[in-house]
Amino acid sequence: MKILVLGAGLVGAPIAKDLARDGEFEVTSADINPEALSTLKDIPGINTIRANVADKAELAALANGFQLVVSAVPGHMGFRALETLIECGKDVVDIAFFPEDMFALDAKARAAGVTVVCDMGVAPGMSNLLIGYGASLLDTLEKGIIYVGGLPVVRRWPYEYKAVFSPIDVIEEYTRPARYIDNGRLVVREALSDPELMDFPGIGTLEAFNSDGLRTLATTIKGDYLIEKTLRYPGHIEKMAVLRETGFFSKEPIDINGAMITPLEFTSKLLFPKWKLEEGEEDFTIMQIITEGVKDGVRQRYTWNLLDRYDKESGIHSMARTTGYTATMAVRLIAGGLYTHKGISAPE
Repeated sequence: MKILVLGAGLVGAPIAKDLARDGEFEVTSADINPEALSTLKDIPGINTIRANVADKAELAALANGFQLVVSAVPGHMGFRALETLIECGKDVVDIAFFPEDMFALDAKARAAGVTVVCDMGVAPGMSNLLIGYGASLLDTLEKGIIYVGGLPVVRRWPYEYKAVFSPIDVIEEYTRPARYIDNGRLVVREALSDPELMDFPGIGTLEAFNSDGLRTLATTIKGDYLIEKTLRYPGHIEKMAVLRETGFFSKEPIDINGAMITPLEFTSKLLFPKWKLEEGEEDFTIMQIITEGVKDGVRQRYTWNLLDRYDKESGIHSMARTTGYTATMAVRLIAGGLYTHKGISAPE
């Protein structure tokens, strides 16, 4: 099977490597950045092509030679890219963190007869799957809670953070209103709200805050209390809140000496170099999933804990492993004919 991977960044490149490793697939990686593609050039089983996948016509022409596409593009490109791929009649596994409703494309995907699995990373992704699985073990789901974060092992001032996926999508976690379910009703709070401190064995104390990671669980799973919180080192919330409230994350253009520029563009130029994970720099991914409810009249709680670390042998960062390998297993399910639902599917 010929598979196209859109994006050769922190997560896209490891996805391509994993799909190519056993010779089952013929893999092509596409990216507009030649530097990103260069990391894949000498790997057997992977072809590289420079392409602007944000251009609808170029993406459509590129996708025509493939049976299945993995979309690992930044969130702001994700929905349009997915719509184009569906129109081209391609099965898709998508990890783009786009803000639009994935099910808005369900009718189009069913009409095209394609299988599309969205949000298939670690969180959203494995987190959704485990909440859904936990709910299936109970007669009544009362609580479904997700705590998740990706962090550098070494904390360096001032941010004590490195972007373990698309940095522009990281900023979305600080600006996009957080939706969660409380008493069975949808609640919308600002991101970074309701902080709490949590202790994790082998890691120490982290702070958790509201983020918009519940995604499709808000409508697909019935529960009294459903929420996702992002984890960072203590003090990170206040730093991001100061930047946000000052306007550094604004997308509204302002005039600077006659040039119109958005504060987010300016902030990105300053922040992203400081947030870049360097080659060999170690990170870890931590996640805790909790489901509580009633089964046969007895209260039950199921908890899943994940602590994954940078792999020194392969040089692949933890967030790339936990996100990318969830996606590649979905690819294998579809390619093997084990998952055949036509239309849009969320992980749960």
